[in-house]
Amino acid sequence: MHETLKKHFGFNEFLPLQKDIIQNIINGKDALVLLPTGGGKSLCYQLPAMLLPGITLVVSPLISLMKDQVSGLEDSEIPAAYLNSSLGVREERAIKERLKNGELKLLYVAPERLLREGFMDFLSTLPVSLLAVDEAHCISEWGHDFRPEYRKISLVRGLFPNIPVVALTATATIKVRADIVRQLAFTDFKLFCGSFDRKNLHYSIRPKQNTYEEILSYIEDHAEQSGIIYCHSRASADRIAKDLLADGISACAYHAGLPQKEREKNQNLFMSGGVQVVTATIAFGMGIDKSNVRFVIHHDLPKNIEGYYQETGRAGRDGKPAECILFFSYGDKMKHEFFISKKADPEQIRIAEQQLEAMVTYCTANFCRRKMLLQYFGEQYQKNNCGACDACMNFSPVIQTQVKW
Repeated sequence: MHETLKKHFGFNEFLPLQKDIIQNIINGKDALVLLPTGGGKSLCYQLPAMLLPGITLVVSPLISLMKDQVSGLEDSEIPAAYLNSSLGVREERAIKERLKNGELKLLYVAPERLLREGFMDFLSTLPVSLLAVDEAHCISEWGHDFRPEYRKISLVRGLFPNIPVVALTATATIKVRADIVRQLAFTDFKLFCGSFDRKNLHYSIRPKQNTYEEILSYIEDHAEQSGIIYCHSRASADRIAKDLLADGISACAYHAGLPQKEREKNQNLFMSGGVQVVTATIAFGMGIDKSNVRFVIHHDLPKNIEGYYQETGRAGRDGKPAECILFFSYGDKMKHEFFISKKADPEQIRIAEQQLEAMVTYCTANFCRRKMLLQYFGEQYQKNNCGACDACMNFSPVIQTQVKW
């Protein structure tokens, strides 16, 4: 394990829990892995893939995420590939040949691929030795990014009943964990749960008034630092990027409405330091491994705490102090309520309303935001005052100590 860690991944030591998770997988046991953003989830299945015979199948939700992962593995001389809708017929055929010839160790697929006619038959011909379910919260209706196609992953389990399955996520409440376990038919499994406490992040909520001027002032005061501004709509991401450029800030937008080449160009600009700020919808960020993001600003109210936590987690991955600022208004809450009311499924409406209510509670309660976040994910924070969020710095002593989520 240590030789592989050093040779292929360039690390001398494992991060907390990584070694135990990898050993559990090599021993043939299922695992549910909850590690915060930057906690090293990918290594937990990439390293075993090198030690186990055959192929590791990775189910991953985003094409951009797959591309980034495969590119990084190839740089480390680990044979990996992906099958998704971005490939042409000839490219897909070539990858399937490599799989048949035993030339690959990891194969990334989108969950939709599992539903394609003939794919499961093809999969059954391969020596699959490990199934990794990345962003596993997508399997749960209670997760913040539910993908019905994720429910089909159980078909792979049926094809290969004797291989270990590892489900990984950075954001799973107690309800979501139970759902993942049920959907993947885990019985004899081990839960590995890292702390959700990102000690270096400072959380603050500001009223949504003169928002652009506040954002501009903040960026001008932190001219040497890079950051992400999350927006609810593509239009506001475009508008804010344009306004920042007009005010002399190097910025670009990122959202699903842009052509793929422009998205890739803007992402690369931000990753390389070519621009200081990216204004983005939630389409941006999954799998983004830029260690020196010093601030994450939410221009609009997120739909739920899980998404908010994951997005703020893109700040300060180098362990140094970073700022997480959210601009809150009841107007944004009403916008979300309008979109929720348009959903067809009553159960989906109920879940979305509960999640939004929890988000509003987080924004409006006058006590430690760190404690609230950790309680939401089922972790107890022993202090009542973290000394590093706006509530703890502005309200002393803190009166409330518990939120009933």
